[in-house]
Amino acid sequence: MKNPDFLPMSREEMKKLGWDSLDVLLITGDAYVDHPSFGAALIGRFLLSKGWKTGIIAQPDWKNPESLQKMGTPRLACAVTSGNMDSMVNMYTAGRRLRKEDMYSPGARTGLRPPHAVSVYSQLARSAFPGTPVIAGGLEASLRRVAHYDYWQDKIRPSALVDSKADILVYGMGEKATETIMERLSRGESLEKIRGTAVFLGGKASKVFVPGTDYVSLPSYEELLSNPDALMESTLTVEREINPHCGKGLLQIYGERLLLIEPPAEPLSVVEMDDVYALPFSRKPHPSYKEKIPAFDAVKDSICAVRGCPGGCSFCGLVSHQGKFISSRSCSSILKEVSNLASLKDFKGIISDIGGAAGNIYASGPRDPAKCRTCKKTSCLFPSICPNFNAAEAPLSELLREALKVPGVRKIFINSGIRLDLACRQKNLMKQIVREHVSGHMKVAPEHLHPEVLRLMRKNPAEDFYKFMEFFEEESRKAGKEQYLIPLFISNFPGCTTSEMKVVDDFLNRNNWSPQQVQDYIPLPMTMAAAMYYTGKSFDGTPIVVNRGLAERREQIKVLKKKRGRPARRS
Repeated sequence: MKNPDFLPMSREEMKKLGWDSLDVLLITGDAYVDHPSFGAALIGRFLLSKGWKTGIIAQPDWKNPESLQKMGTPRLACAVTSGNMDSMVNMYTAGRRLRKEDMYSPGARTGLRPPHAVSVYSQLARSAFPGTPVIAGGLEASLRRVAHYDYWQDKIRPSALVDSKADILVYGMGEKATETIMERLSRGESLEKIRGTAVFLGGKASKVFVPGTDYVSLPSYEELLSNPDALMESTLTVEREINPHCGKGLLQIYGERLLLIEPPAEPLSVVEMDDVYALPFSRKPHPSYKEKIPAFDAVKDSICAVRGCPGGCSFCGLVSHQGKFISSRSCSSILKEVSNLASLKDFKGIISDIGGAAGNIYASGPRDPAKCRTCKKTSCLFPSICPNFNAAEAPLSELLREALKVPGVRKIFINSGIRLDLACRQKNLMKQIVREHVSGHMKVAPEHLHPEVLRLMRKNPAEDFYKFMEFFEEESRKAGKEQYLIPLFISNFPGCTTSEMKVVDDFLNRNNWSPQQVQDYIPLPMTMAAAMYYTGKSFDGTPIVVNRGLAERREQIKVLKKKRGRPARRS
């Protein structure tokens, strides 16, 4: 099948490709940018590479089913995503106020996507195309695949699959599950027993379903509504079964119906990762847009090298979506993308990032993969780094050296945040990055400095940050460069009182340091920290203080917004 510059967004673009109809219609809450950092574009290109004619409708009028019908009824399915972010995070601040900008929309305009977009778009697709299967996926679907706490509505919500009335929900990165779904729909087969998916059984099917030992029961939706502690039990169970090699399926009862969640899909192999990122992305917004899309400007010269994160931080939804096992592309695959990027007319010679969840996890992973196949831990790094985990240095170091040799490339920066617990074990790599690959500022995420709050965050001790700060200053001085650290701190984390926050305040005062970025805690759906926020208890059951209203939160926010001498740490 011909590879178009863009997936079609209109009947006219379909005709240019010689298509009378679509096999799959993608619906997304983001503007359509044909770049591998945008999930809808990546899945769309992947489907096209497998032979399915795929079109895309971006940011439709969610009140009008006709907004989806301009390319006709898709032959096999509608696939729905809210976009690269959970729609509620995209739309609302930690203070539950509407944001002033939407970075994934043309001109950063707001109001182009609905709240709980994956559910709204799925219902819209059902109305527009009766009888056509609807597939819900993306980050929002992943983080809302079970009954969960919604911070903005301050209540327990059912699975997004229940709300959306989609036929099936895909969680995780989705390539393998999506391909299997499309193959089965092509053959008219059942969508049962597909790893990385969830289905909501009907009343009759729920009554006769026999789970056996392959599934673990979560607290029912009704129990979650009546007993706050049930959310902690549910979250702990989901975490225990997150390993795709040994995790079991999950069951959740909704009245007389069953939500059935299959075990996670296995991560992509190196070859599979290479194939996905070798797809012919144009790396541009669709030409119909006349305004800039800020999220694209931030990533247009970046390269995704790795998926997954071994950290398992309690506030982060990345492990629930991408998994804890790292999948890295081959060096040759990345170098080919570097070469392709360097050949573009508007490329200025600077690659803004080669990274992923963190800037220093490329090619890291288990020394003995067999030992990981039965591991039930959420984190490879907390409370201490697993002896089986190899914090690799040489692969990224060599990759950066080779990438700088590509004609047209002048500079390469690492702008993904640095994991401090690994950086302290990667001295040679960090010397290279600090001396050659810092764009003037380096992001690090101590998140906090009080030991108990760090424990609740599942972050390692603050000593890692202090050591790295000294290391960064010394290496910058030796390189003769004026460079800055940008530390990210979180205010109002569950268990953080004024006393614990004072540790951060004292540090910032001693260093005359005003953080450039302020992050007030937001409970993301299905994360451990959200369960702690909702229950007022830590993951070990100990009661903790939780600041809930804006009035309670304001004091800690002021600590991070306080005007001190320097906007960043100068070296």
